[in-house]
Amino acid sequence: MSTVSTLVSDPASIATGTWHPPHSSRAVAARLVDIGGSLTVLSDEDDEKDKRLAWGIRSDIEISPRVGSIPRRIVFGNESVFETRDNDAVDAYLQSRGEGRSGFVHRLEIVRPRMIAFAVATVVLASTIYHYALPALVEVAVLVTPPVVPEMMSAGTLKTLDQVTLSASRLPEAKRKEITDQFEKIATHAEGGVGRYKLNFRDGGVIGPNAFALPDGNLVLTDELVHLADGDTEMITAVLGHEIGHVEYKHSLRQLYRAAGVAGLVLLITGDVGSGVQDVLTQGGGLLALSYSRSAEAQADRRSVELMQEAGMDPTALSRFFDILETKLDDHSSTSMLSTHPGTPERKQAILDYARELRAGQGATDTHLP
Repeated sequence: MSTVSTLVSDPASIATGTWHPPHSSRAVAARLVDIGGSLTVLSDEDDEKDKRLAWGIRSDIEISPRVGSIPRRIVFGNESVFETRDNDAVDAYLQSRGEGRSGFVHRLEIVRPRMIAFAVATVVLASTIYHYALPALVEVAVLVTPPVVPEMMSAGTLKTLDQVTLSASRLPEAKRKEITDQFEKIATHAEGGVGRYKLNFRDGGVIGPNAFALPDGNLVLTDELVHLADGDTEMITAVLGHEIGHVEYKHSLRQLYRAAGVAGLVLLITGDVGSGVQDVLTQGGGLLALSYSRSAEAQADRRSVELMQEAGMDPTALSRFFDILETKLDDHSSTSMLSTHPGTPERKQAILDYARELRAGQGATDTHLP
């Protein structure tokens, strides 16, 4: 029965709800009534019907302000609490006493100075954690991560992508062997050797021309990128060298932990931390959607140049990838259609400059050989 009908049958009744004794979680079904101008809580339970549980004059009682559908709390002097969801009934009682507020004045009453201070403190704390604590925690997490964790992440990611996006490669076996042989030449010089890395060929579908690395050393190369290369196998190898760089520097693992940390930070404020962080770490598309920082991309570019030179191949081959982005894909901007490989003319020039430095350094070393 609604409070409106209760008010009709018993004019002194205000609202029904539950009463909690001081410092106790016990809940007693009760109702709030006005007896001679004093607020009184009477029991509604059968064995203690109409027993007085608490009472007090209005000036000694705190009534919480209305905030949406959150239950109202009426706190008595002995610290017992009457709680009700019937906000309208409480508002009606307050208005009958000339205490009601509405519209703009009511909203101002809700936004108290301490709430504003709390909001500001929350923003400051979140910003501090994001800029200082989170990067440090990410580095610690990367250091203590056992190999099985990136293996599980990568297996789940590849399985999900194979189910919803990727499909079996249609490249001729001879072409795949040619690319694999070149790939193994540079992987031999990479951290962990050729055994740490596995090249997976896939038809990219909606992903299109792309290559990306998973945290455990699995690399995916799409047929579309091979076709885009138009026979330039060294360029493809250089792109794969770039992906090896991401694995060596653990860029994707760092980005995943950072994304999980940001999700945890947000959800710590909004609630349900566990499931949100779990989603970030386990959703298959999450790795592919990650974008690397400019410094991470520059590191991977330089590593590609180093691996190509060590393998006796053209160290500038990666620059031709950006030529293709600019010509065939008409990409002259700071970001390209390939979300995991933002292409810029500046990166292309940096690759050429670094290759020149390595050659100059190699030449200086050769002049000192006996």
